[in-house]
Amino acid sequence: MVSLKPLAPAPGGLTLGAIKRPELNAPVNRVLPFSCVDGPGSRMVVFFQGCNMRCVTCHNPQTIGHCNHCLDCVPHCPHQALQDASVNGKRRLQHKADQCERCDHCLPHCERSGSPYARRYGVEQLLNEIADHALLLDGVTFSGGEATQQHRFLTELQARLKRHPKAAHLSLLIDSNGLLDTAQWAPLLTHSDGVMLDIKAMDPALHKRLTGRDNAKVLASARHLAEQDKLAELRFLVIVNQNDSQEELDALAAFIKSLPGTRPLKLNGFRHHGVGDTAKTWPETPNERLKAIAQWFVEQGIDARVNGEF
Repeated sequence: MVSLKPLAPAPGGLTLGAIKRPELNAPVNRVLPFSCVDGPGSRMVVFFQGCNMRCVTCHNPQTIGHCNHCLDCVPHCPHQALQDASVNGKRRLQHKADQCERCDHCLPHCERSGSPYARRYGVEQLLNEIADHALLLDGVTFSGGEATQQHRFLTELQARLKRHPKAAHLSLLIDSNGLLDTAQWAPLLTHSDGVMLDIKAMDPALHKRLTGRDNAKVLASARHLAEQDKLAELRFLVIVNQNDSQEELDALAAFIKSLPGTRPLKLNGFRHHGVGDTAKTWPETPNERLKAIAQWFVEQGIDARVNGEF
């Protein structure tokens, strides 16, 4: 005989005929409440953990990888904020935020270029944190690491920010290396006000040597964003004797002029802060060299700025 007894609710809050989707979450290295150098006006900056490039000149190498709880960093914390919380032979690193001084003594000891500071945020949690600061902000910049690696999370967060009564006025910008398939940009751009895109080099071989990756997707992203009128800014890190040859500059100028519309080119000079051993042997970029390159781009009809101003 077939029982007509109603089915009991499924575990975890699921009901027959309806599926409750678990909330999206993403690894965040740091939330900077205020910045005036990561886009126009006063901005909050969300640094996501994890990057799909390994740039030799990265100033935030601790945002590249993800913690695998190897515990190598534990003995290097002078404040006992990192502890071995392993259970039944399963390694587990515990980060005690209330004891952490963010001295960064632990960071050089992570072979994965990760950080014990990173924590996972749900959409609701990060939405509320942004909304709590929104009154004093002009916008939010999503950076990293590489923000677009969290494209599903970021798509939902941006949509909810644009509907939030306290945060709807905020401009939402994505700071990206452009290493994203063109098709995946569409949902991200629906509620984004623009993308600030880095071009590391025009020559594919040079780009791979500097970042570990080819630049085909980067250039395709730049063109797609320009066509969608979502390319807020192009960025180029000038590295003396690496990517500042006339051939590189000519190629970059030609590429920019081939894009529809106009947008500023922000030139930054390479500095030693935070970089690894290889890049520390390279010279820092003199301001005079930056200004000369900016002037050359201006003469080509390109709106070039040094560190945002020229």
